[in-house]
Amino acid sequence: MNAVLALENGNWYCGTAAGATGVARGEVVFNTSMTGYQEVLTDPSYAGQIVTMTCPQIGNYGVAAEDTESRGPQVAGFVVREASSIASNWRSNGTLRDYLTEHGVVAITGVDTRALTRVLRTAGVMRGLIGTGHVDPEALVAEAQQVTPMEGNDLVRTVSCIEPFDWPPPGQGVAQGDDGLEPAEFRLAPPRRTGRAFRIAAYDFGLKRNILRRLAAHGCQIRVFPAAAPASDLLAMEPDGVFLSNGPGDPAPLDYAVANAKSLLESDVPLFGICLGHQVLALAMGGTTYKLKFGHRGGNHPVKQLSTGQVEITSQNHGFAVDPEALPDEVEVTHLNLYDGTVEGLRHTRHPAFCVQYHPEASPGPHDADYLFSRFLEEMERRAG
Repeated sequence: MNAVLALENGNWYCGTAAGATGVARGEVVFNTSMTGYQEVLTDPSYAGQIVTMTCPQIGNYGVAAEDTESRGPQVAGFVVREASSIASNWRSNGTLRDYLTEHGVVAITGVDTRALTRVLRTAGVMRGLIGTGHVDPEALVAEAQQVTPMEGNDLVRTVSCIEPFDWPPPGQGVAQGDDGLEPAEFRLAPPRRTGRAFRIAAYDFGLKRNILRRLAAHGCQIRVFPAAAPASDLLAMEPDGVFLSNGPGDPAPLDYAVANAKSLLESDVPLFGICLGHQVLALAMGGTTYKLKFGHRGGNHPVKQLSTGQVEITSQNHGFAVDPEALPDEVEVTHLNLYDGTVEGLRHTRHPAFCVQYHPEASPGPHDADYLFSRFLEEMERRAG
């Protein structure tokens, strides 16, 4: 079946449908990862986005049940150069095409993703549509221009849990995923254990399951709360620490999340934020954020830790960044992106709070930044005395 990807700037790309039929609307972005397409598809941080994979062949190792990062695919649409029709891996439960079709993800293959990525890098990410079947490209362009912009749009409420829940789930050990299968990360990055089990209250702004797996592997018991839950609900469980998760979209409209983060900051409970959680915490600390031209999405981004000079290769997925010029004196920049110098980490000098823009839980990798989970435990140990 024919398919067309149309951009708001008037460009369109013809290809073949590679998943469900219909129309997908969203912000068209690109990801430079060589592997991990299933983790990308199921990452709630991609809600509202049509993801283009720059790696020319996607799907050759199929999909596996234990590699999902949420209840199912979260992307608005998917764009690849060549979608493999076979799954060549013993762990596979099926092909990528069947997975996309089963979960209703509209996808297109046969697109020159190198040319598309050059457009997005030059002009910046933009709104777009994927339409399957007999479609009018010019009509799709006009429709793309009416897609709701990412800026000012609260996407967190569309991906957050509805009720609090505990992790690990009852009856499962801390080294097990929610599907009862052991992720490879536990073999690649041995956890740091302490003499006690810390209780973590976590905000779900679009939480990836591997974050829960990594915290649980370090011996933590986690209760996950909806994004809009009052800070008092989290503090009522007397947690040893509070985690602010990753999530999709613009942090600016999340006034409820910022207000809760401010309350938690003043409570002096140890705070750890990742990605959107980093941006929310930065806003709570008195900073501001802005939209990047084409964002950071991939598994190969070099980040420098300023205190040691050490460089980490990191997994990233964000379209907004923290403005270093707007940070108050009591907030210290701890990490910088070596591609463009943007802020990648912060630490409050008065409160036990720190955050990073990238993903230390990186599934499927890299694992250079996994030490940050141990740093969180150290903060909680110091507070416990």
